[in-house]
Amino acid sequence: MGLGLFLVLVEWVFDFVQLDPNNFLVWDFHICLHKDQSTVWNQFQDENLTEKPFDVIHTESVGLMHTRSRNITNLAVSWHGIAYESIHSDIIQQLLSPPEMPSQSSILKERVSKVVEEIKFFQRYAHHVATSDHVGDILKRIYMLPDERVHVILNGVDEEVFKPNEAKDLKTTFGIRESNKSLLILGMAGRLVKDKGHPLIFEALKQILSENSTFKESVIVLVAGDGPWGVRYKELGSNVRVLGPLEQTQLARFYNVIDGFVNPTLRAQGLDHTLLEAMLVGKPLMATKLASITGSVIFDQDIGYTFSPTVEALKKALYEVWRDGRVVLEEKGKLARKRALRLFTATKMAAAYERLFLCIADAENENGKNGYCTYRT
Repeated sequence: MGLGLFLVLVEWVFDFVQLDPNNFLVWDFHICLHKDQSTVWNQFQDENLTEKPFDVIHTESVGLMHTRSRNITNLAVSWHGIAYESIHSDIIQQLLSPPEMPSQSSILKERVSKVVEEIKFFQRYAHHVATSDHVGDILKRIYMLPDERVHVILNGVDEEVFKPNEAKDLKTTFGIRESNKSLLILGMAGRLVKDKGHPLIFEALKQILSENSTFKESVIVLVAGDGPWGVRYKELGSNVRVLGPLEQTQLARFYNVIDGFVNPTLRAQGLDHTLLEAMLVGKPLMATKLASITGSVIFDQDIGYTFSPTVEALKKALYEVWRDGRVVLEEKGKLARKRALRLFTATKMAAAYERLFLCIADAENENGKNGYCTYRT
């Protein structure tokens, strides 16, 4: 989110400073210095004492530690994952673990303690940005933050990069013959690791390919990304093709080639960009039933399919996609793009942040006279 937000706002020449969890500071949009947080903090204090102090300070997660945030009233923090969400992920991992694996009850206890810790120190940040409706609700109800200090701004991706492309040679780029019109192409993208659900979909595909020869003859899965499960997918034969990591323009072509996008993630944190990228290209989604996904992205069946994080549920969803076929998927994809253009573009996200920042600055300097804090549906 940080880089996308920065690139759009820089075009609008909106002055603000970003302190992020990677410990680099952006001054006036053009000088980027990699420093530790202590150095960044000292520089911020020096700059903030000049004739023009910062109107708004923004940090991602604890890029600015809560020990320093207490008295900064014009500070906004964006959360891309909180401990309360992680409990759901831990429960899923426990349920999917083999019986012989040791219990993760100690991890769950630690996670609950982390939630309590977060509830205490989150109060020290003036404004909180949730990147999904679910997290916004948690911050208000569970973390007990006042409504006026919690702002839901959904993630957005570059709509100029991720868009439909009708070029005829795209499929051949990924080794697929244009003449094979009946082939249904599913795609996955991201890190090929355990917590992204790859063991789950590996097993689901393994079972389907061995039990249904028609599915095997009519479906292939393209996998964009890197990680240990990239090697394992080779065991499934030519039906699953691992493309390796793709840069942004290649990734946009990848989305244009597939008929549907699958995200079997087991991580309940944040709002995955790959879902939004696929939607903007006009592709229907298949994703795990996690609150951030069903609450902000696939909240009905018009644009895709959801499944519980079990092999049987994932197999059922894969079969449903296959039986629905390309015509149904194309219709769902059109609706997905329409929704994404309304909710998930980088421009929409940046506009929301701009209004929030103006609202914060307005409250600090003008007592709300300009009306930036008045939101209209």
